[in-house]
Amino acid sequence: MINVETTQHGITCGEHLMQMLAACGIELAFGIPGTHTIELYRGLPRSGIRHITPRHEQGAGFMADGYARVTGKPAACITVSGPGALNIATAMGQALQDSVPMLVISADNNRHQLGLGEGRLHETRNLQAAMAECSVWSHRLLGVDELPRVLARAFAIFASERPGPVHISIPQDVITADASHLEIAPWPLPSRPGPDLAAITEAARLLNGAERPVIVLGGGSADAAALVRELAVLVDAPVTCTHNARGILPPEHPLLVASSPSLPAVRALYQSADVVLAIGTEFSETDYDFFFDGGFALGGKLVRIDIDGAQLCRNMRPDVAIRADSGLALAALLPLLQRRSRDGAGRTAAVLAATTGHRADYQAFLDCLQLALPDAVLMADSTQPAYFAAAQYHPSTPRSFASAATGYGTLGYALPAAIGAKLARPGEAVIALIGDGGLQFTLPELASAVEAGVGIAVVVWNNSRYEMIAQNFVAAGMEPIACDPYTPDFIATARAMGCEAARAGNLGQLRALLEDSAGRTVPTLIEVQERDFLDPVTQP
Repeated sequence: MINVETTQHGITCGEHLMQMLAACGIELAFGIPGTHTIELYRGLPRSGIRHITPRHEQGAGFMADGYARVTGKPAACITVSGPGALNIATAMGQALQDSVPMLVISADNNRHQLGLGEGRLHETRNLQAAMAECSVWSHRLLGVDELPRVLARAFAIFASERPGPVHISIPQDVITADASHLEIAPWPLPSRPGPDLAAITEAARLLNGAERPVIVLGGGSADAAALVRELAVLVDAPVTCTHNARGILPPEHPLLVASSPSLPAVRALYQSADVVLAIGTEFSETDYDFFFDGGFALGGKLVRIDIDGAQLCRNMRPDVAIRADSGLALAALLPLLQRRSRDGAGRTAAVLAATTGHRADYQAFLDCLQLALPDAVLMADSTQPAYFAAAQYHPSTPRSFASAATGYGTLGYALPAAIGAKLARPGEAVIALIGDGGLQFTLPELASAVEAGVGIAVVVWNNSRYEMIAQNFVAAGMEPIACDPYTPDFIATARAMGCEAARAGNLGQLRALLEDSAGRTVPTLIEVQERDFLDPVTQP
């Protein structure tokens, strides 16, 4: 055991930190207590922050991710240094790729012990540097008096920049130091950046003169949904959405191109446009070039709006680059636009009529999820139906769909992310859609959900293999290698952990089991065999 001395008067830095986090709006903390974090936990009961214990720190990160996806707000994660911090790094990498805020706090060795390589418990040579690779900012707190401004910087990033994970490591002798002289009240948050008037005026000029405009939405526009809908009608332009922009336009909207930006008909739309307005999208490979053929291109002028200036210099060169919050930019742009009829609905319908690559069997499966639990939040993993959801799943509201098949492409994401989403929206249905391979990465988090009283539906798409990787082997002219892992009895395992569990052999059974899951306070695991839901003619 490590000798930990607490201050004999006032409150420690660790206790004060918890009070400051609560004052900053943190509602949930995810973590597995360890020897180094005991003194961080001392102040937790008095803070009002609810603590959830995952079974692995990666699960903690994915839970915080799911919480942030549906709220736009960060949760906190607490880890030890070494294995705890590096375990959560994968989840932080996913959040970094998808611009998802979370605050990760790691307890480290005492200041005089850092970097010496003396074999101390959880020792990492340079934890701050290691975690910098999966965060927008990583900092080592070396003194109690730094705490208020370090937290101020973290929450300034969440409030006014492209969000992502922030990591703070705190040596144990700082955690236990006296902090009774510090104030709890947080620093004021900076305002979000507004647009340059000249750039907005030029964007309006291009859009007003356009005959074939197209609007391209990314996750950075999710919180400006009402303004985006007004924009679409005013410009009368087809609208495409990335994974993280789903729901900004409802599925029945006549201007929504309800498909994937990677499919040929949608690409043809981009190439035929004379002006493209891109809002809050990085033009990432996994949204715009999912099949890795390099065929994505734009045909006309490009206006880009993004809160991150660096993003405006990546992937696609803009003709007008506007660094601003999407809502503030649209609020300035809308009064300058002229309402014109450009046959937006007709152009949208023509794209959808020409679209190939949608599959009826997957559509029926995805429709079943929405019919059984209308307006549910769907957290998807890297699994076959989630890949087709990229083109064929369209929720009615923003911040209701996320998929690990984008960006970092982690496995095991959906289950813990769904737990985090349900904790954020306890009154709404939440579905985790995950494959048999992916579920084995985070299967123990079913016990975490039972412990936390989280009633989610966990739909397990079982084909007893890493199907997408097997297809990639075949495409490379090889027989699949190591793509058929042993598949456990998920039903028995889930029940052993305290969950409800059953198999669905057809769409009717799936819908009934999903409907039965509503209102429960424990997860309902529903296993579906791929062969029961796919048309055998179209299977690979």
